[in-house]
Amino acid sequence: MGVARVFGFRARMKNVQQFSELAVGHQPDASLRQTFDILREKWDEVPAGLNNRVRSSDLLRGQDEDLLAAWARCFSDASTFSRRGWRHTLYRDTFRDKRIIDVGCGLAFDTVHFAENGARVTFVDLVESNVEVVRRLCELKGLNNCDFCYMRDLTSLSELDGYYDVIYCCGSLINAPLEAIRLEAKVLLEHLPIGGRWMELAYPKARWEREGRRPFEKWGENTDGGAPWMEWHDLDKVLGYLAPAKFDVVLAFEYHNSDFNWFDLIKVA
Repeated sequence: MGVARVFGFRARMKNVQQFSELAVGHQPDASLRQTFDILREKWDEVPAGLNNRVRSSDLLRGQDEDLLAAWARCFSDASTFSRRGWRHTLYRDTFRDKRIIDVGCGLAFDTVHFAENGARVTFVDLVESNVEVVRRLCELKGLNNCDFCYMRDLTSLSELDGYYDVIYCCGSLINAPLEAIRLEAKVLLEHLPIGGRWMELAYPKARWEREGRRPFEKWGENTDGGAPWMEWHDLDKVLGYLAPAKFDVVLAFEYHNSDFNWFDLIKVA
């Protein structure tokens, strides 16, 4: 095993131990700085297609034309209709002229597409290089309807400007224990008015069961290449950490052989 792999393995083991402590009753810090620091060590490596991951810090080192070409290849690979493209078809017109927060944007395959079709998108991520890749990409694409927020901790969300029509969480809220996600959701919901939509991509319980019911601090080894935490979500969990805000259900279903589930909720109180 090479030196880099040894140090990477040790870092993952440290992260697993830290998240294990959160899971057995240690409350996360109020600003989530500690929790986000653990996650930052992993999530510079972002999904970039069906079975591919790239480091956003590596993409930043490339020339403009290389970044555009790499993103286009990854977008094409990631956006098959059965996995992601159906959301583009379903929401692209609905989101025109709407204000969207993309929480945990990664390479922002969905929301850059929505911005290209008239949405006003604020890209938020706890990894600064992810935000900077998307910022540079939007500039190269000539998109002037975009804003950017590096979420060092929850206080960074004070940069969000007023109310938004949609809070869009594409697989970003299953990567930490529920107590941490509840704190993050509470701050985000301050920016979602009555009638606003909360949308979330998650992994369902059926997938967790199929993949061996592993502890959440270990399941990320199966699903996301060494993520320090991965937890299945269902409708009850989502509504639970959004409480006391109340939502009606627009959509809630599993798809792609129960690899994923999708929640589209509308805030009513």
